[in-house]
Amino acid sequence: MLWRVQHKDASVLSLGKRATLSGVGALLLWAFLAVLGRLTAPMPPLQVTALGFAIGGCLGLAVVIYRRRTHALAQPPLAWVHGVGGLFGYHALYFAAIAWAPPVEANLLNYLWPLLIVVLSAPILGMRLGARRLMGVGCGFVGCVLVAGGGAGFVTPGALPGFAAALGAAFVWALYSVTSRRMAAVPTEAVAGFCLATAALAGIAHLAFETSVAPSTRQWLALLLLGAGPVGAAFFLWDVGMKRGDPRLLGVLAYAVPVASTLLLVLAGEGVLGWRVGVALLLVVGGGWMAATASGEAPE
Repeated sequence: MLWRVQHKDASVLSLGKRATLSGVGALLLWAFLAVLGRLTAPMPPLQVTALGFAIGGCLGLAVVIYRRRTHALAQPPLAWVHGVGGLFGYHALYFAAIAWAPPVEANLLNYLWPLLIVVLSAPILGMRLGARRLMGVGCGFVGCVLVAGGGAGFVTPGALPGFAAALGAAFVWALYSVTSRRMAAVPTEAVAGFCLATAALAGIAHLAFETSVAPSTRQWLALLLLGAGPVGAAFFLWDVGMKRGDPRLLGVLAYAVPVASTLLLVLAGEGVLGWRVGVALLLVVGGGWMAATASGEAPE
């Protein structure tokens, strides 16, 4: 009997580790968001959002149909409010932020969401944080500040609405991510429906506030890659990671995304690799190691 209990505990722990790795996969895909987004320029952001989510949603729907899991799309209203509200709400606020405020500083404020995920895991999920894990969060945030060049743009006149939108985006995504664990009964396949609904809302907003631009061949390729990865598969992987993995660890590791994103932009010729990025990389890796090796209760 004792062996069976131990075997069951080991199986649960193994599933939790695999789920956390799924979340890490989402973070890796999001590192390509900036460089792929640059390739879609000068297309309007809401148009890019609508097309990217439409592609990602259709690819996800194809997998759902292939697996004969279309019944997973029939979810209660609360699940749709949670899924679509998180996906569309975050991206609408994020694109507003980078439009109304200096993009580097707005992106920095947006990347408060990893910190908020770690912090909100305590009151919402009842998970213990501990000093070591919080120190890891701090290291990651300092690394993010360095990538942003120190945040000199925070004194830009008239940028307050953009900064408020960036803070709102961070809170929406953190809350969506953490509360996903409370929506564990909603299968991951339902994310395909959430993506398509988000595409529809973004399309309506685009037609209302933007002027459409016909994508070039290069832009279509970038959109397909966005839909397949950062604005597609990443959300399915993140759903698994948040529901069955360790949100505290994923929250800390998420600080690697702006650093990795910056490195990819540099490799694409969009910037220069300086000392800030090097130090930031060390801080993010060190912070992630501190969180990964912190003692504390395992995910439920």
